[in-house]
Amino acid sequence: MRPIHDFATWEPLLKLLRASNAESLAAPGGHVAGQISGAGWSLPLRRVAPQPGRAARIEDMQDEIDAVERVRSALVDAGAASISFTTEISPTGKAVLHLLGGGPAVEPGIGGPHPESLVLVEGAVAEPWRRLPDPMPDAVPAPSSDPGLLERTLRKRLPDAIGATEAEFAATEARLGVELPDELKSLYRVTRGRWEDWGDDYDAAVRAFEAVGCELFPLDDLFIADASSRPCPWRFAAMEAVVTLPDDPVQGLVGSPGWIVFGDNGGGDRIAVDLTPGPRGHTGQVIMISHEENSGADLLADSVTDLVMKRRSTVRGRGRQDLPPAVARVNIRSLTSIEAAAHPGLEVLSIGVWDDEPLSLAPVAGLPRLRSLSAYPGTLADPLEIAQLTGLEFLDLGPAEWRVLLDADAVPRSLSAASIEVRGNEHPLAVAALANELLALWDRPRITRTTIEGDLGVPVR
Repeated sequence: MRPIHDFATWEPLLKLLRASNAESLAAPGGHVAGQISGAGWSLPLRRVAPQPGRAARIEDMQDEIDAVERVRSALVDAGAASISFTTEISPTGKAVLHLLGGGPAVEPGIGGPHPESLVLVEGAVAEPWRRLPDPMPDAVPAPSSDPGLLERTLRKRLPDAIGATEAEFAATEARLGVELPDELKSLYRVTRGRWEDWGDDYDAAVRAFEAVGCELFPLDDLFIADASSRPCPWRFAAMEAVVTLPDDPVQGLVGSPGWIVFGDNGGGDRIAVDLTPGPRGHTGQVIMISHEENSGADLLADSVTDLVMKRRSTVRGRGRQDLPPAVARVNIRSLTSIEAAAHPGLEVLSIGVWDDEPLSLAPVAGLPRLRSLSAYPGTLADPLEIAQLTGLEFLDLGPAEWRVLLDADAVPRSLSAASIEVRGNEHPLAVAALANELLALWDRPRITRTTIEGDLGVPVR
């Protein structure tokens, strides 16, 4: 095992990068950059096209896989999750490799060498992830809720099932910190959902799932789908907004201490009992939490009884789409002005690709709820107008715009997180240096840089 800072660890990969990027490396200031993590890698490498009529095979990129695994093994040995790098390689083979290490204040980039977000306040999460359910004092169980009918029906469908004991219920409630609703107890009194109870009989498990209406979790695997169960990088989390309309049966939350997950739809979406319903919902209704979305959930059934009896809810929310959106997007395809986005309920403003004159932020100055701003590089007429947005907790700007704020000592101190929007061939070292200036303002751990030099030799023609 070679350490991550050993040039020999990187040598096979650097040779592949040189072969794929000879022209760009030979240009003045030429460099290549990438990222490697336990989950994958992003590298500017040319791959050999498979022969016509044949699909690509592992062996077609075996050299790449071997070189990457060499680095990944060193990462594991170092206890690091990922590493970004940039390298310059001369025509004679001299290589200078810069390794960029993140830390607790840096969320690594997705598919690139630049940091995704900088967490300026330790432990901070975006506002939607802090949002708790609104109280609904008038919420009651649905008229269809019938724990007795539910239990009788399941016993007929699953006569040989093994149910949970009161002691097991007590242990689960102690672990979750919440009392299980009667319907859920009725369900688990019939079957506790353990594979060993079915003798590893797949067909028996399928029968149980069909009887209940979802892939049932064992009682020991029930969990609370609060906001922490739905993690999301700051760059994306900050651009979300929690909205619950007056006719919504489910609150538009990231998660809730009243969402008790007890199953799955077979495709990764969680099935939960909802004890914190929306204005038109019922206590104990059954919801589905999508694994493809960061917030909200869909109503499946008004009660667990309805789920078991195959009765789906007909209640539909989101009936007031005429309300101004909490998230506004100004770009060449959406809203065409900042004025069109401005209203007192605006929480998130995203300024995207723009082919007209740069925009002024004056129309949104002083808005009471505006907390997140993302502006594509070059779209702001005057970045110093950001100082008028006194409630920002997240800011995403291009390097030039950040430079203006830093030089004027005008970076909003209300921020909890920030991102540097990189477009084009920005040098990773310059971006890392800019990121470190921002981190220094909050006295947060910096991005580390380790430089390694070595000789790859003259490339074989």
